[in-house]
Amino acid sequence: MTDKDLRDRIKEVAVKQFNANGYYGTTIRNIANEVKCSLPMIYYYYNNKKELFDEIIKKDFFNVVKKQASHLKSDNIIDLYTKFIYNLNALSDYEKLVYRLGIKVYLSFDGDEELMNLMDEWEKSILPRHREILKSHTKNLDNEKAIVRTLVHLLETLIENIVVKNRYLPEDEIREEISIVLQGCVAK
Repeated sequence: MTDKDLRDRIKEVAVKQFNANGYYGTTIRNIANEVKCSLPMIYYYYNNKKELFDEIIKKDFFNVVKKQASHLKSDNIIDLYTKFIYNLNALSDYEKLVYRLGIKVYLSFDGDEELMNLMDEWEKSILPRHREILKSHTKNLDNEKAIVRTLVHLLETLIENIVVKNRYLPEDEIREEISIVLQGCVAK
């Protein structure tokens, strides 16, 4: 097994363990046992469990989010959001587990204070980011704030269904939900 393969395998097992047992219930020893490698081999790549967990969240989670966002190219805002959510169905099992773990940290169910603060900062950017995305696609609205918040809550619910509950959502169902929220406010 190459260094990269072993490192990837360690992270793959760690993500499963962190999802199943939480940060505090997961041990490097259990990860090493499942990977079938020695503890020193794990410590060769990661100084401690926190470093491993941090890499999964700070690097892998945000890479999955960025990868999904990079596919968003559409003049139609309903198509854009529909594709974003629908494409979550195609995430690999590893990516879904990483995303699920990121959601746990985002919701303050797991991780340490540093990661929770990182997620709090990320959360503060969500509404302004979606307001900016919607700005060029919507009419001037008196209730812009309500529409953006409702859309973000819907997106979070759809993401939860696909990533956390591991449900497949058909494209037409996603489109219908998003259309309901944006009905009457999309500029023609």
